[in-house]
Amino acid sequence: MMAGATIFGLIETRASADPGAIALDDGAVELSYADLVDRVGQIAAGLAALGVARGDRVAILSENSMRYTLLQLACARFGAIAACQNWRLSVEELKHCVSLVEPKLLFFSERYREVAGQIEPECPAMSMADIPLADPLPATAQTDDPWLIIYTSGTTGLPKAAVISQRAEIARMCTLRLDLGLEKSDGFIAWAPMFHMGGTEHTMATLMAGGRAFIIDGYDPRRIADILAQHAIGWLLLVPSTITPLVDVIRAGETAPRSIKAVGCMADLCPEVEVAAAIETFGAPFLNSFGATETGLGPLSGNLVRTRSDTSDLSKDLSSLYELRIADESGAPCGHGIVGEALVRGPCLFDGYWNADAANAEAFRDDWFRMGDLFSQRPDGRFEYAGRSKYLIKSGGENIYPAEIERVLLSDPRVEQAVVVRQPDERWGEVPVAILVASGMTEDEAHAMLEARLARYKLPRRYIFVKERDLGLNVSGKADRTALENRLEELAGA
Repeated sequence: MMAGATIFGLIETRASADPGAIALDDGAVELSYADLVDRVGQIAAGLAALGVARGDRVAILSENSMRYTLLQLACARFGAIAACQNWRLSVEELKHCVSLVEPKLLFFSERYREVAGQIEPECPAMSMADIPLADPLPATAQTDDPWLIIYTSGTTGLPKAAVISQRAEIARMCTLRLDLGLEKSDGFIAWAPMFHMGGTEHTMATLMAGGRAFIIDGYDPRRIADILAQHAIGWLLLVPSTITPLVDVIRAGETAPRSIKAVGCMADLCPEVEVAAAIETFGAPFLNSFGATETGLGPLSGNLVRTRSDTSDLSKDLSSLYELRIADESGAPCGHGIVGEALVRGPCLFDGYWNADAANAEAFRDDWFRMGDLFSQRPDGRFEYAGRSKYLIKSGGENIYPAEIERVLLSDPRVEQAVVVRQPDERWGEVPVAILVASGMTEDEAHAMLEARLARYKLPRRYIFVKERDLGLNVSGKADRTALENRLEELAGA
């Protein structure tokens, strides 16, 4: 598939065909494809002058900006690897993420200068504004070069670094365009953080296809509504917590969206009323997606919810360019209607986790990636979601593993047991709740300890103190999280 193609090579080809077309637009500056190619070449040469070589990691700590995207593309041009840091994480978590991939340099925006200073002992740090510009050198990247590192929540409580190659990124672009029917004229609004695939991946897919990417510093419903009124958008990425604010802004205004091919994601995690409101307000079907950082938008994002009545069946269709099978614990295929784990392979798949042999051995069965999600296949070929094989909390588009929170709580000698479960939430979908067996600790103390060491979105919304017998531990000393979910109010009143 596209032997030899690279991310920058495809963008350069688009620039040759239509050099004056706008590639990047941040509301203040519009950068043409010709200017983008020139600037990326200059930045790439500047990185080389700083000692960055093909295969080196470059860490980036910044809000969304045109400069961020240009730096990612500079890495793609000569084969460096952009390690995108999650600014929502605590300094302790960021230190782990940076040291894990051993970057040559950490580049930061002015907003995160102070945080970068606290991380700097892990590697040298430099402001993105200070990257020197130099005359472009020949592009040296190859299609199989690793290009991007995106961090995922780890079941052990520490993030893992997922490595995505240029080949996989190109394949993911093809899937997006095939399944959503996107065209060159369809733009993309990059408001989601670039440290997530939702921000970076679809910005790159848009640029490789010759479209316009709108770079926004965070979620801004009014700015997004203005763009929608003036430009054709392919996929309008909205996670559950962002739908209603944008719907409200558009309904209160006088201008309807110009053209949208698809809206939203993860339809099964959104309230039915929000899905219906999005379909009506944006005049576009809702994407019934199921993917992961490791796999991209697929493997099960091949169908759209076109009307409110369609929400009665949110089973999944296979995405283009993916192979998927449902297997039991031994790896044998499951028959129709039998629940098993989703195994995925294909050109969109990531290369593995950086410097994590044990995690990779667990994540792959032969050349199939084990998603950790349980499905069954219907006789009509569609797939029904049955749950996670490992307990996961999905909050506002972020994945939270209980171990991340429990690890910190259990570091305090006053805490004997800590079990984190999920609780439904109207705004965020799910939020974490901490159930504690502890002596001499208050809710405020527990919260302060977590606040100092974890990202804010991981902080429990409730703390429930119980006796050990209330946890209902099994013979192995483990708690049944699902059972505890159903007993939260009972435990809170005990």
